[in-house]
Amino acid sequence: MGITPVHFFSHGSTRMLEADTESGAYWTKCGQEALAHNVKGIVIMGAHWACLGDKIEVATNPAPGKSFCPFSSPALYKDWKPNPDIPTAERCISMLKAEGFNAGPNPDFTWIHDTFMVLIRMFPDYNKCPPVTIVSMNARYDPYYHVKVGATLRPLRKEGYLLIGTGGAVHNLYRNAWTNMLLYRESLGQERPPEAWALNFRQATEDVVTKNRGPALRKAMIRLMQHPAYREAQATDDHWMPALFAAGAVGDWEDEADPNVLAAETWELVNMANSQFTFGRYKDDTGNKFVGREERESEKLPRPRMVTAAA
Repeated sequence: MGITPVHFFSHGSTRMLEADTESGAYWTKCGQEALAHNVKGIVIMGAHWACLGDKIEVATNPAPGKSFCPFSSPALYKDWKPNPDIPTAERCISMLKAEGFNAGPNPDFTWIHDTFMVLIRMFPDYNKCPPVTIVSMNARYDPYYHVKVGATLRPLRKEGYLLIGTGGAVHNLYRNAWTNMLLYRESLGQERPPEAWALNFRQATEDVVTKNRGPALRKAMIRLMQHPAYREAQATDDHWMPALFAAGAVGDWEDEADPNVLAAETWELVNMANSQFTFGRYKDDTGNKFVGREERESEKLPRPRMVTAAA
């Protein structure tokens, strides 16, 4: 199989589990590709679990529960069973410790919607979901720290593991329009265009991802935290750290040969851009032929639609 790609998924609101969206269809497609290429396991960092001090943890609960997923029907997630990968979790802890991280296990961790609703979309049949390892963030939200976490775990890609960050390209809960969500459980209606700060940062993110590769990608993703619209687009840093984890995992010199793409997108709550990025592509057994994006285009998966202020 060669080295695997890396995904940064904007998980959006919990309605993304139930709503029929372009992003949800892409998550399913990525799951199908993962199964077709016999990925060994999933290593994922979400946006809702962070450790205090200088600590980072890896979930080692052999029978984790799942947190409540509001605004979606419990029938969609209550019977879906997690498939935790304890041996890989312990290995990740060892790899992180070897690079100087204060890393340890969390044997009581309960899975949170930012990870499991994406995994449910990817692998609707939980019996087919590869073993999953969940890595926490650190609550100091140091961008260099989280890039290094991704870089430290990058070697797992060469062994057939799929690394995923789930956060948000534009994710400011304080600036979203919540009325329809609260009254009607509806998040997709765009009664007005997104505000300029949301559009500006969304575009800056696409430009950085698609125009940079290798070490340049890591630097550019970190610099986005200095973008004039960053603080409006990311009211808190937690939903951006998984993007830096992904950049770290795909920011080696070796990764300069592979393209990065914006593959799908869904706007919610007026100002939340759920952009879905894939870094690199699967290769065949010879390591010469790329597959993946061509397959998606041949099946006519809808392309992202750019919302403009004139829409």
